[in-house]
Amino acid sequence: MNPKVSIVVPIYNMEAYLDRCFESLLGQTLTDIEIVAVNDGSSDSSLQLLQDYARHDSRIIVIDKANEGVSAARNDGVMAARGRYIGFVDPDDWVDSDMYEELYRAAVQEDIEIVMCTYIREFDGHSKEKIFQLPHKQTYRADGVRTNMLRRLVGPLKEEVANPEYLDAWGTVWSKLYRAELLKGNHLKFMDLRLIGSNEDTLFNMHAFYYANSFMFLNRPLYHYWRANAASITSTYNPRLAEKFDKLYGSVQSFLLEKQLDDEYKTALNNRICMNVLGLGLNIMSEGPLSSIRKKQKALSRLLHSSRISQSLKKFEVSHCPLIWKVFFLCAKYKFSLAIYFMLTAINWMRINKTGRIKVETGSNLASGHDHESRRIGNHADELLPSNGSKQNSV
Repeated sequence: MNPKVSIVVPIYNMEAYLDRCFESLLGQTLTDIEIVAVNDGSSDSSLQLLQDYARHDSRIIVIDKANEGVSAARNDGVMAARGRYIGFVDPDDWVDSDMYEELYRAAVQEDIEIVMCTYIREFDGHSKEKIFQLPHKQTYRADGVRTNMLRRLVGPLKEEVANPEYLDAWGTVWSKLYRAELLKGNHLKFMDLRLIGSNEDTLFNMHAFYYANSFMFLNRPLYHYWRANAASITSTYNPRLAEKFDKLYGSVQSFLLEKQLDDEYKTALNNRICMNVLGLGLNIMSEGPLSSIRKKQKALSRLLHSSRISQSLKKFEVSHCPLIWKVFFLCAKYKFSLAIYFMLTAINWMRINKTGRIKVETGSNLASGHDHESRRIGNHADELLPSNGSKQNSV
């Protein structure tokens, strides 16, 4: 008999974190589960640890494959999953003991195709709950799924621009439980990160929410997202990131055209492109201390003058942005690369040292997500600006 829930865990060199992750999964109050552990060509002892777990618990299925990246690992996990519903967990994260019981109960009792909970960002020494200013439970059906969720995944509109942190917060796959038939029946696949650079989970969710006829949001933080290694991103320079992001935008644009979605979605994508200027700028700034100011300024200038970004910035309405970001995006719009350089220098310094906060009335920030190989390169202003009402707790 097939299990109620399959949990797909893509793993690449995560020996230090596997015990914490798997103990949380094996301790679920919903016991009728399977854990599809996909070892993506790890060179450490991850595979041995997984095999040891599988010998002691038959609910663990180990897939050992050559390294192809997180997207391929997740795709293989979905194909192997036998559960009625499918969830995803990253191996350096963990979940509350009742997470899958809560999500599965909601899905079955109310006939829901996608159920989502909230999460807690875990740092080395403290925790921050990601606050969603919504009711305890929110349900959308039929066209309401597209109107309220799909468009939100594509990009922010109007007042949402002031709180872009929630854009990628909605796009994570690890905070959700999906009806297996929705994913398999529509042949949904994660796109290769080596092609698009980031946001493979958001792109996957765009397709999932397009086909879904029901969605439920549970305003309970059941997932724990490990951020203690986030500072390592500051030394990770990706010289092809702008090129990969351009392919990501092209993929979203093709999706909008294929599904004949209206101009509101195109405006939302335009706003996403503009918001990501911050993350792309920070990537340029992370090239290293030996890279000259002049070189980085030229790179920022090329970024701002690139065709897609330049056209998007021309259309970008900054009136809803908090003051600090209004200044930033106006400088970007008018291609003041030197001003952008100094603003990014200040942002980077505060992000690395965590000694200062930029205060704005909304308390908004720009969030990033992650994958199991290297924490996803995003905007990272969530390191500077706390979301409204976020709680700090001792770990």
